[in-house]
Amino acid sequence: MDLKTSAIPIKPVLQVKNELRIAGKVSDEKGEALPGVNIVIKGTSQGSNTGVDGSYEIVVPDAQSVLMFSFVGYQSHEVAVGNSTVINVSLVADTKALNEVVVVGYSSKQLSQLSSSVSVVTGKQLNDVTSNNPINLLQGKAPGVIVSNSSGDPNSTPSIVVRGSSSITAGSAPLMVVDGIIGGNANPNDIESVTILKDAAATGLYGSRAANGVIIITTKSGKSGKTRIDFNASAGFNNATTGNFQVMNSQQLYDYEKSFYPADRFNNEIPASVVAQNTNWQDLAFRTGSTQNYVLSLSGGSENTKFYISGNYYNEQGTLHYNDAKRYNVRANITHKINDKLKLNVKINARLSKQESDRAGLDGALYGAYNNMPWDNPYNSDGSVNKGTDGGWYGREQENFLHGWQYNLNQANASGLDGDLNLDYTILKNLTFSSYNRVSTSTSKSELYYDIRAKAGKGLGRLTNGFVNNLSMITSNRLHYDRNFGKHELSALAVLEGEKNKIDADGVTGEGFAPGLHVMNTASRILSATGSINENSFIKGLVQLDYSYVNRYFVVGSYINESSSRFGANNRSGNFYTLGASWVLSNESFMKNFAAFDLLKLRASYGVTGNAEIGNYQSFGLYSFASQYAGNSAAFPYQMDNKDLTWEKAKTLNFGLDISLYKRLMLNIDAYNKTTDGLLLNVEMPFTSGFGSVIRNVGAIRNRGLELNLNSVNLEGKFLWVTNFNIAFNRSKVLTLDQGKDIRTGNILISEGQQLYTWNMRKWMGVDPATGDPLWEQVSKGANGEEVRTTTNSYASATQQNVGTASPNLTGGMSNTWSYKGFTLSAFFNYVSGNKVYHNSRALFDSDGAYYTYNSMVLADGWSRWEKPGDIATHPKPVFGGNKNSNQASSRYLEDGSYIRLRNINFSYQLPDHLARKIRSENVKLFVSADNLVTFTKFSGMDPEVVLGPSGGTSSIKYPISKKVLFGINIGF
Repeated sequence: MDLKTSAIPIKPVLQVKNELRIAGKVSDEKGEALPGVNIVIKGTSQGSNTGVDGSYEIVVPDAQSVLMFSFVGYQSHEVAVGNSTVINVSLVADTKALNEVVVVGYSSKQLSQLSSSVSVVTGKQLNDVTSNNPINLLQGKAPGVIVSNSSGDPNSTPSIVVRGSSSITAGSAPLMVVDGIIGGNANPNDIESVTILKDAAATGLYGSRAANGVIIITTKSGKSGKTRIDFNASAGFNNATTGNFQVMNSQQLYDYEKSFYPADRFNNEIPASVVAQNTNWQDLAFRTGSTQNYVLSLSGGSENTKFYISGNYYNEQGTLHYNDAKRYNVRANITHKINDKLKLNVKINARLSKQESDRAGLDGALYGAYNNMPWDNPYNSDGSVNKGTDGGWYGREQENFLHGWQYNLNQANASGLDGDLNLDYTILKNLTFSSYNRVSTSTSKSELYYDIRAKAGKGLGRLTNGFVNNLSMITSNRLHYDRNFGKHELSALAVLEGEKNKIDADGVTGEGFAPGLHVMNTASRILSATGSINENSFIKGLVQLDYSYVNRYFVVGSYINESSSRFGANNRSGNFYTLGASWVLSNESFMKNFAAFDLLKLRASYGVTGNAEIGNYQSFGLYSFASQYAGNSAAFPYQMDNKDLTWEKAKTLNFGLDISLYKRLMLNIDAYNKTTDGLLLNVEMPFTSGFGSVIRNVGAIRNRGLELNLNSVNLEGKFLWVTNFNIAFNRSKVLTLDQGKDIRTGNILISEGQQLYTWNMRKWMGVDPATGDPLWEQVSKGANGEEVRTTTNSYASATQQNVGTASPNLTGGMSNTWSYKGFTLSAFFNYVSGNKVYHNSRALFDSDGAYYTYNSMVLADGWSRWEKPGDIATHPKPVFGGNKNSNQASSRYLEDGSYIRLRNINFSYQLPDHLARKIRSENVKLFVSADNLVTFTKFSGMDPEVVLGPSGGTSSIKYPISKKVLFGINIGF
């Protein structure tokens, strides 16, 4: 729609130095007055604003002046004054701004109208990196969102945390919502956008389970008009990366072990001839894998019926042999307008997966690839695979993973189906009733088989089968009221929601199988059979009011009550509330002289959200029947009941600032304080109670942080350069624990007054130059009670103390996109800084002689080993059997986990329209894409990326991430 301008010529009025006084009104397309519209004389900073009735007055220098009208959410408009002194303007809604509508719970809003802290990642931004898991694709895309992977296995699941961990033992993952309903699944290629809700005002409608944030996935839908066919195909290869980690070859290992091996045994046990055998076990374990991804979609429809149908085949061949992931996905989204009042929306998502994992044996191929000695020959003289147990094998485990690969199996198949049935009924002009309903079901079967011929089969053969069935049902019924009262806009929402989930799992292990026969009913003996049923349910009611005045002032508030079967009978129900407000300063009259600001908005919010991720039946008194008495089943009290158990509650205060300048620069800044109390913790019980612990609501932690997101159009025209940069700072602090008692998980200590994940171990002080002994710090009290710090070479005498944190100081990402005449180049980096990673593998590979039957790592750049008195070295003297526990847990193996990774680089070419039309296509794009090309880090291991949390922060022998290079084509018809 074109802008409408009515210019009314009249006779000249009295002028001063050719000045003209202009008056008029500004309205929207419906004729409604628009207050707060900026009017600026082009080329100057002089301007005015419309009043509450849309009227304005302004004095211009002369008839050649041009007036510029601008208002958030509407297209800017210019009018030449000429002979007119009354100029009325009708502004049209900015379609670009309308496209920036984001899903924020049970409704949608324009970004400019939000009072909350959200981050939006479009489907295009999401799918630059190659993965079949949408969570993986969020890494580095939004401030405050930390995605980490413990493995490069294509079957692994990433970890995600939003604004720091809000819990200690309860779940820390955000709530997932797909197409407006809690739960669900989505293929990355079907995603239109992902919205991350972070503060209380944003997560309010999910407040009962939103303490860890909310991730809302919106899938694609059809548009009326011509049916569109899109085909996207990409294929390429994967190679394992080992970072800065390298193990020794035969000669290096021989020279190293000779330096500490007892001389009277060395030549007898390790003859010089061993260096003739130089097996590279990593070359045998890994391969060049491949990735294929094919997507075919159809979309279109009429005014009454719209559809989107897609099919996807994804096949990633892992870099480790016998490790693959195949996934098939079909989605159909259909919307039908039955009549003027009733609309039907049906969504079906079906998926099938087949995966194969390492089948080498008990230790696995990854273990053998790095630990096996290069002196051992994987093959016998006749060319057959050496089992490793028949003598002449130097490695400690005496296992050749190539042998187990021949016979064993480790595979799983899974299928799932999500079905959504949604109805929207317009009761009155401003009142709508909606019913959103979903049934999700999935099944999986796993099989782990160790053949009788393999070492892991232990001469009998062993088979384990696992079966899991999931069923989830949810209904969400909503009343939505919208009304404009002149300058006032009011929106009200009421929701009643119910959810039930059930998991049925069974497993059986048997032994005694003929070679190659992996069918359970052929087992000679069943070793174990297990089965479980887990159920939970939630019932929620909520109301929300959303009010705005003259498009300048916005207020939103919500109240939520939810009950969960997971909590005690006395406290199943929890009450939550949120409040948010924002002020668009750029629509105020006092901003008329600041024409550079397209948007200047202040935001504030406060609210209480909850966490229920503790597993099922935690509040019940339970008995265990896993015992016998006199040949009969016997029971004993297993878990103490707690009828008062209830929700963890997080109280979040957020302040935000949104700035848009010259329509080229958009800056979002958020500062937050989130305190979680009533933590769901296992509390130790006295021995006289008969129970070891019981889960209770005790303790509190606090997360404070600052987030910044910057989007800029650096160059515009034939050559386009666009940048996105985001960075987030977060500090997690433990405020209180049960009776002040510390919680220890391995080398992580959670204690009052400290950062949440603090490393606590003996502090490494280096190497004694005189003796080559390891040194640690010993803290004691002096004669006057003062603290005295000395060094000791006795591990037992060293003092355990806090030596760093596993939580990063800052995280973020940066992308740049350059476009010119159909060519586009983009580069995306993600980064982490300030966390300490415990390199656990060094206890084996850097053990100073303690593990001489394992291979050892090559010293990293800048490292040195002590050889003689006076040496200033980083590594102690190697001693046969170990040097005074030098490889035991200490800050020696605690390294800086900071890194910057080139996560993706993509180069594409869009064929000109006239060439595309020759093949009857609307668009054709060719591209080459590469993932994980380079990582900048000082970390000595394979990869500094680790999962955070009480059991995280540690890097060990891991499945390495892959460098992927893919070639692809996108065609639309």
